[in-house]
Amino acid sequence: MKTLYIIRHAKSSWSFDLPDKDRPLGVRGRRDAPRVGAHLSQTEETPDHIITSPAARALNTALIIADEWGFPENEIELSEELYHTAPSEILAFLKGQSDDLESIAIFGHNPGFTELVNILGTEYLDNLPTGGVYAFTFRAKKWSDISEDNAEKKVYIAPKRLHSK
Repeated sequence: MKTLYIIRHAKSSWSFDLPDKDRPLGVRGRRDAPRVGAHLSQTEETPDHIITSPAARALNTALIIADEWGFPENEIELSEELYHTAPSEILAFLKGQSDDLESIAIFGHNPGFTELVNILGTEYLDNLPTGGVYAFTFRAKKWSDISEDNAEKKVYIAPKRLHSK
């Protein structure tokens, strides 16, 4: 069985006149990412691999959550394949991952991440919020075999829901 964590970057800042790729996390993002990471560390096993978009807001979210989750920072993979990519391309990228990996967490952007959740899932998600996590398990032994036909929702975490606890 394979497990995929789809994690949208935490809330970014629009306070600076920067190219899209360079936008940092905003106040809310810097607050939410450690909370999401702490929640994951208490409820989910650390993934075998983390891959992130190289955009600053995604990379910083991945670094913060990986730290909370107990995943080594130096093992995080940066991939242009996750920077504003269509869901079909993200799925193709995932299907090429090593079958030695049982679980992968990817960090990236909308609209591709919400669309990917909706392709794989059976319930419609209007929007994967910033800092949100949607995970699937797949009844598959190979990443090349993952699809909506063998996907099952594992967990959905919205940062707003964590604040009310």
